[in-house]
Amino acid sequence: MHEELDAVTVEFDAEEGIGTLTLNRPDALNAMNGQMRADIETGLERLAERDAEEDGVAVRVVVIEGAGEKAFCAGADITGFSGVSPAAFDAHGMRDSVIEFPAPVVAKIEGYCLGGGLELALACDFRIASASSRLGFPEVELGLLPGAGGVQYVSRLAGPAFAKELAMTGEHVSAERAAEEGVINHVHDDEEFEEAVREFVETLAGKPPLAIRAIKDSGNVSVETDLREGRKYDRRVFSTLLETDDHEEGARAFAEDDYDPEFVGK
Repeated sequence: MHEELDAVTVEFDAEEGIGTLTLNRPDALNAMNGQMRADIETGLERLAERDAEEDGVAVRVVVIEGAGEKAFCAGADITGFSGVSPAAFDAHGMRDSVIEFPAPVVAKIEGYCLGGGLELALACDFRIASASSRLGFPEVELGLLPGAGGVQYVSRLAGPAFAKELAMTGEHVSAERAAEEGVINHVHDDEEFEEAVREFVETLAGKPPLAIRAIKDSGNVSVETDLREGRKYDRRVFSTLLETDDHEEGARAFAEDDYDPEFVGK
């Protein structure tokens, strides 16, 4: 599957079960405009449609990346700010589509990851960055704050002090600093970055997809409810997973050393 939308390229490797959304405005450092936000939602809808066609699970993992090597996404395209209503820059629908997509979503960060681009990365389940990448919230220089919950999400990952520092100073921090604070999962040298991301994504794609999706849901529930309700949720889902073919495959592989399980999402 390969589809060129106006600002995003959508690809799907059916053999590996890996979908890729490429933010495709490299001349503008993949700056986020209304069309790109809409295309991200459309791209995820295309992958969901492909998933629905499968008897089991087709889409194991989704990667979001930026075209070129200079930027994942350098933030909102401020050339379109003048005379436009605030609703035109509402990114909550796009963020929700990433958060709620059933398969895990990996932000592959290379270069600048700023403002709305960082908020997009924060909506993903994992953030992997090249060592030369730079992250930040520059909105304060425009008299604004990150409008799609950036401070809220960084506060949950790294604490409010680091979130306030990013948003109040507008400074760009290194990928290494972001990783130390808990905002980035992994940082890799530029020369090793492509292979490292590929290995991580392929590892996820090879796991039982129903369990992976349940774990994503459990993690999301954990930040939206208290521990008691979260534990109840996990118990219910655990019981459901016990009845799946994938669990049977995994149990057989555990018992038989020479058995190679095939997880299909059923």
